[in-house]
Amino acid sequence: MSLRIETFTDASGFDRLAAEWDDLLERSVSPYIFLTHRWQRIWWQHLGHGSLALVTLRSEDGTLAGIAPLLRSGGPSRSLSFIGCVDVSDYLDVIVDATLTDAVYAALWDYLLGDSAPAWDNLNLCNIPARSPTHRRLAELATASHHTVEVSVDDVCPVITLPASWDDYLATLDKKQRHEIRRKLRRAGEAAAVHWYVVEGGPALEHDIESFITLHQKSTAEKQDFWDEAMKAFFRAVATEFAAAGWLKMYFVEFNGERAATYMCFDYRNELLVYNSGYDPARFAALSPGIVLTAHMIDHAIQLGR
Repeated sequence: MSLRIETFTDASGFDRLAAEWDDLLERSVSPYIFLTHRWQRIWWQHLGHGSLALVTLRSEDGTLAGIAPLLRSGGPSRSLSFIGCVDVSDYLDVIVDATLTDAVYAALWDYLLGDSAPAWDNLNLCNIPARSPTHRRLAELATASHHTVEVSVDDVCPVITLPASWDDYLATLDKKQRHEIRRKLRRAGEAAAVHWYVVEGGPALEHDIESFITLHQKSTAEKQDFWDEAMKAFFRAVATEFAAAGWLKMYFVEFNGERAATYMCFDYRNELLVYNSGYDPARFAALSPGIVLTAHMIDHAIQLGR
């Protein structure tokens, strides 16, 4: 199968592909929120570095069959990697029509070996989901063309398949876990007025995201260094645009009217995706605000049918 390849090397490529990008993502083998047009564009706008290379592959009738959202970093060893690699994007991949995987991978690899591709010494494709064929197919193609290949597990994501009710969820835990959750919920309720809620947008969103940033900074000393101005602008943009898309769920728990813990979550494709969190250990560690809020989040997701 013949595929036509075009590469966009500046941010206008995001605008030119906007109408087709998420449609391809829905047809792809990796329909993850970190590969949406919104996320990729926001990341590049606020955290992008190096040279952009949005590689598109189209079938003979012009239908978009694949996107390889890449960037090239300079230095002594020129590296091609995914847009979003590595710290703030959990899942990244080549966006490939699930019915055209072999043709897209073969055409993309031929392109990367050709003169029209950005010059590179290392191809560093981080955060590929385990179920994606990308880490297997590209490794096979690279090995066949006598390149050195290393494939490794970076991390494992915990996933809870939610049952029909909170009691059913508790029944999946062992006796000690059930006891600890109930004990911490009871102790918090006895020591303070507990109020949890979810923010999905609204006029106070700007204040809410600043509160999230503050609680994240307070969590550990290392997290304070995470927040330069570019990262703050990135999180503000994600919260604003994901709220507009109906994807944002930012949870808070208050003890006696003071925000003690928060989770930024994404509500996408019938899953509640826990993205990042923060809490105030100096004031509220004894009341386990993170565990209290997590329990309410799980219960809420069950009620929503996620």
